[in-house]
Amino acid sequence: MTLAPSPLTDVPVLDVDPFSHEVLEDPLPMHEQLREAGPLVYLSRYDVFAVARYADVHAALVDWQEFESGAGVGLSNFRTEEPWRPPSLLLEADPPRHDAPRRVLGKVLGPRALRQLRDGWAEDAEQLVDEVLAAGTEFDAVPTLSEAFPLRVFPDAVGIGKDGRENLLPYGDHAFNAFGPANDLVAKGAPRVAELSAWVGQQCLREALTDDGFGAAIWAAADRGEITPNQAPLVVRSLLTAGVDTTVHAISAILYALATNPDQWARLTADPSLARVAFDETIRWESPVQTFFRTTTTDVRLGDTVVPAGRKVLMFLAAANRDPRRWTDPDRFDLGRDPSGHVGFGMGLHQCVGQHVARLEAEAVLTALARRVRTIELAGPAQRHHNNTLRAWGSLPVRLTVG
Repeated sequence: MTLAPSPLTDVPVLDVDPFSHEVLEDPLPMHEQLREAGPLVYLSRYDVFAVARYADVHAALVDWQEFESGAGVGLSNFRTEEPWRPPSLLLEADPPRHDAPRRVLGKVLGPRALRQLRDGWAEDAEQLVDEVLAAGTEFDAVPTLSEAFPLRVFPDAVGIGKDGRENLLPYGDHAFNAFGPANDLVAKGAPRVAELSAWVGQQCLREALTDDGFGAAIWAAADRGEITPNQAPLVVRSLLTAGVDTTVHAISAILYALATNPDQWARLTADPSLARVAFDETIRWESPVQTFFRTTTTDVRLGDTVVPAGRKVLMFLAAANRDPRRWTDPDRFDLGRDPSGHVGFGMGLHQCVGQHVARLEAEAVLTALARRVRTIELAGPAQRHHNNTLRAWGSLPVRLTVG
């Protein structure tokens, strides 16, 4: 049944640019403007609709039938434009195409695998923190902790070799930039796209992987017929694309949150088991993944407006995670809050399948720090790293007091 169209002139029209450097530096004023404008707004600059309130973002995320991912979760519409790479079988596919790869990856990254990694990652984090503190108590936390730990443990867990791991961050950075418009951030990464894509593609092949990691388990699922041999490297690629940058930026965000909220750091050091709460409260408060698009498959009513089929809808995950309609005192970083229900990892069947891996990495680093460090504070101005989709720190100078 086709819904009776409503006059799109009734939709609030905003000329804001969510991908401008001004907004990427500080998106919070725009988020408030979007939420207060109404349940649905029209962004004239990009000819897309947008939702920023928690209830509307959550509803769009769980309704894959009317808000598809298969047309791409960026500004580009795969129904009318050629993707820059083969679409992700997890992020950019819907049932039934999405089902088997999701099932396989869910098993590969399941509780049993994480139990096997927990002790080793905790030891790795202890060792890294010891190394960092031995070199000094004032340093840039981004390269020293946030990047160092995921690049130390996650590629090992996937089963890729030591050489070339530094390619993972620029590749992921470009992949997340490419979800936005073809602006200067995309142009900056373009010269290396072919080289980085070829390197990542090589790491996804069976022969490039160790026989005891996530990658080998994905290929074993192909041998059992659970996915096809053509799908296996794309599923491995999903891990390498979305499994590094997001975790790096989440750890940076946690350290920033705790360095600027000393009362919350005191709570964590008094009770290191709060590391998991700190992770999820940070995902709510900072939202390393800021936005994703969906595409309407039919005429869909949002608020009082019927959005026609085939239109892009930009979901502001970060704005939803600070919506005062859902959260009490949403701008406060608070380890006493229950942050569950945040949409920082999506929601529904496209919810991030690797979130528990990221949670385990962050928990290991935070626990190791909380056991050794009495105070953490900023040692200088922190600098943002701009990305069309991600909220990131490029530099985070910190000063620690040990004891």
